[in-house]
Amino acid sequence: MARIELTVDGAQVSDDVEPRMLLVQYLREKLGKTGTVIGCDTSNCGACTVHLDGRSVKSCNVLAVQANGHEVTTIEGLAEPGSLHAMQEAFHECHALQCGFCTPGMIMQSVDLLNDNPNPSEDEIRNGLEGNLCRCTGYHNIVRAVQAAAAAGATTAQPAAEKVEA
Repeated sequence: MARIELTVDGAQVSDDVEPRMLLVQYLREKLGKTGTVIGCDTSNCGACTVHLDGRSVKSCNVLAVQANGHEVTTIEGLAEPGSLHAMQEAFHECHALQCGFCTPGMIMQSVDLLNDNPNPSEDEIRNGLEGNLCRCTGYHNIVRAVQAAAAAGATTAQPAAEKVEA
């Protein structure tokens, strides 16, 4: 067992984990963060995308011990309790989901994309999301949602209500 200490969605956590435990397994099984989805287990689909120190990573490709001493943000920690992040609101308003399986990872990747490029073109959005797969939507509404969130000034960890007023 290995001892890890990290911050997850703003809360300090400390645990003993198997050195081979994946971050996605730790988040879901130990912390109950089931919004982080296990998709392919091969880092191809992006459903498990979270932020590690503010950057998107596929948590099925990161060991929990590698997150030791770092900050992890999951879809559950993206906004303040009781509110939606501007990206979550945009996905809702633009109907950017169907089954919803890819949505948490797609949102987390989209937020990271806007942190790097607050006003991306359609091509830049499509390229920025190419590591996240959706089998249902055809991506058109996802691209529209990212454009809407960009227009609202979406940034990491700010609820939609704050961004709409700004």
